[in-house]
Amino acid sequence: MSAILYIRVSTDEQADKGYSQRNQDEVLHKYCVLKSILVQEVFYEDHSAKTFNRPQWQKMLNGLKRSKGKSGVNLVLFTKWDRFSRNTADAYQMIGLLRSLSIEPQAIEQPLDLSIPENKMMLAFYLAVPEVENDRRALNVFHGMRRAKKEGRWIATAPTGYINRSTEDGRKFIRPAEPQAGIMKQAFAEIATGRISVEQVWKKARKDGLRCGKNNFWNLIRNPIYCGKIVVKPFRDETLQVVDGQHEPIITEELFCRVQDVLDGKKSLREAKTSSLAKMPLRGFLVCPTCGRLLTGSSSKGRSAYYDYYHCSKGCRTSFKAEAVHTAFAMLLKKLIPKQAYRSLFKEIARDIFKQQTSGRQNQRLQMLSQLEALHIRLKKALELLMSEAISADDYQQIKKECDGRIASLETDLSRMADMGEAITQLLNRHSNQFLNLTELYDGAVLEDKRKLVGRLFPENACYDGDVFNNKALPDVVSIIFEQSG
Repeated sequence: MSAILYIRVSTDEQADKGYSQRNQDEVLHKYCVLKSILVQEVFYEDHSAKTFNRPQWQKMLNGLKRSKGKSGVNLVLFTKWDRFSRNTADAYQMIGLLRSLSIEPQAIEQPLDLSIPENKMMLAFYLAVPEVENDRRALNVFHGMRRAKKEGRWIATAPTGYINRSTEDGRKFIRPAEPQAGIMKQAFAEIATGRISVEQVWKKARKDGLRCGKNNFWNLIRNPIYCGKIVVKPFRDETLQVVDGQHEPIITEELFCRVQDVLDGKKSLREAKTSSLAKMPLRGFLVCPTCGRLLTGSSSKGRSAYYDYYHCSKGCRTSFKAEAVHTAFAMLLKKLIPKQAYRSLFKEIARDIFKQQTSGRQNQRLQMLSQLEALHIRLKKALELLMSEAISADDYQQIKKECDGRIASLETDLSRMADMGEAITQLLNRHSNQFLNLTELYDGAVLEDKRKLVGRLFPENACYDGDVFNNKALPDVVSIIFEQSG
């Protein structure tokens, strides 16, 4: 009889359990000598037995298939069945394949005569034990990783912007790594503004040196790891959890939530270029009355000029001239007249805010008045001392000269610092009719403030039907503060 010796050991097994190719080789050769078996070839494998997709096993099997029984090989010998396979189903299939080639697989330390049906039960046991060990090891690793996540530890490869590190006792952790951390932080900030698309943010970040593909970038900006949180996925009866991480966050939780609002469509991503927004400041706030999607905006070239339009980009052909939309919006603002009670309230609020902002200046004025009073008291006491001849005329003149100079300086400063309270009261009274005048506020505002005002008036987006704006889209607070004329 002749045989092929198959010797397999995986790297982790050799380190953990003391398996060695040399030991298996020695045991198998002694067995063949004792049984007068001719060894034709020896195959050494350093690969897992989870499947038969192993380089040396495939090489051996292909050789046996090519020889079609002419090689004279009767046996494939290995020490134990777990050297052969750790998967029961695959093992039975491979045994059938070898037998079709008239070759018998056999474990010398766990010999089984497979022609006896009862021995197949023992074979199932020998094959199941290593499979169970593999499953148990995998389950232990899974629970260990899950426990680490619950403790707030990141146990995988560090995401872009972080780097893997270990403490002196071997515990792994991640920490921010520049310049990638700074680039990611800037990317989050730009996405949160909603002014440019995520793809444009990614392209800009790539130019700045970000080492990240587009698909991976989309996954990263959804990952709360950057705001110091770690997601623990649901398992069995445990629901999804988000725990505080032990690592240093790159961005704030508030910024991360704003970015998620943008990605979820709760905040417009339609804002593209500042130049186009200046012409169409309502872009990203208008809802298509036909299909309900957000309208975009663009310019169309005519014969002699460009014309601006708000239009739907999804094929429903809804389109409005920007000039007509702006005129209708201006009419809406003119109709919103603040109620008298809120004008008075606004005056009081403005006065309180002004006082808070100028409290330091007012305190400085009070200090100067106190110093001025002290100087006059000093002069009066000096004069009394002169009259009682307690000091000489020269001493009095010296004191008077010092006090007069300081008094003149303080009075000059005070004349420049008028009573701010009286000044603001006069200002508020003079311009009381302009309080909450939305038309003046909008016309005189810069682009950013215009869009903020529109966002306050239409937090759920505005609907323009081609003639007027739908007033029902205005929030309740607007109807409380303003009354609509006309």
